[in-house]
Amino acid sequence: MEPRIVATGLEFPEGPVALSNGDVIVTEIAAGRLSRVKPDGTVELLAVTGGGPNGAALGPDGALYVTQNGGFQWHRRPLPDGSMGLFPGEQPADYTGGAIQRVTLAGEVSTLYTECNGIPLKGPNDLVFDREGNFYFTDLGKNRPREKDRTGVYYASPDGKFIREIIFPMEGPNGIGLSPDEKTLYVAETPTGRVWAYDVQAPGQVANGRVIGTVPGAPPFGYAFCDSMCVDAEGNVIVATILNGGLTMFSPDGSTVRHFPCPDLLTTNACFAPNLTSLYVTLSSTGRLGVFDTWPTKGLKLNFAI
Repeated sequence: MEPRIVATGLEFPEGPVALSNGDVIVTEIAAGRLSRVKPDGTVELLAVTGGGPNGAALGPDGALYVTQNGGFQWHRRPLPDGSMGLFPGEQPADYTGGAIQRVTLAGEVSTLYTECNGIPLKGPNDLVFDREGNFYFTDLGKNRPREKDRTGVYYASPDGKFIREIIFPMEGPNGIGLSPDEKTLYVAETPTGRVWAYDVQAPGQVANGRVIGTVPGAPPFGYAFCDSMCVDAEGNVIVATILNGGLTMFSPDGSTVRHFPCPDLLTTNACFAPNLTSLYVTLSSTGRLGVFDTWPTKGLKLNFAI
């Protein structure tokens, strides 16, 4: 299996959101914007957010909710095939701060949250809505030359009225997803390569954190990192995998692991198409959006998908 390339020329795409009309909205982190990819591969500007728009999800009001990471230093480096790829680095001089933003499908941008209990958000990364209409999100934090942030996981409402930290600390929490019955919250840690599961005792309340698996490393050194994730209808957790570029699928209890290679060291996110049989994937260092036209498991329809 290898993904078919849908669009090229994107500036570090992430946060794919597939719409019923065949369009796919992606964030372009390095360009500080959201773009709409048409079925024929053409790309249209949707909104300019500034900073580094990262994850995105449709909310109950039909707007997009975006985790704003505040931007990165960017570096172009050679890839294994000799071409040049785009890589994120440390906190940049023009860092805008972390935030949660709301973006309408007409391109209007507003900011909902920049802090929680007086503590600034550092680098929000990914989010998922529950049936209640609220959302869980991760804060990956930022790295600086001699220090990095300690961060966690949050739960917030889309009306800007409440936000609370529900897990702290974690090592670079990135991808986040809910099981089909919403009784389990999954969180991927980037630097450790670990996927965590937490029991959801009530909306926004979690307990009993445990590691269900670690993404398989790439030769020759066996390293791999986690990025964002999605969940299928069977409850499998599909984690975008960095260095060992591809998608790693864990069964709900972690007893079964399958890795699907992709043609990018920085495979960063995935989402199911509305048909729930195709799976879009962001190939970020090479600036491409790909799709597995037939994924081996059925997708899970996200709350509030249109």
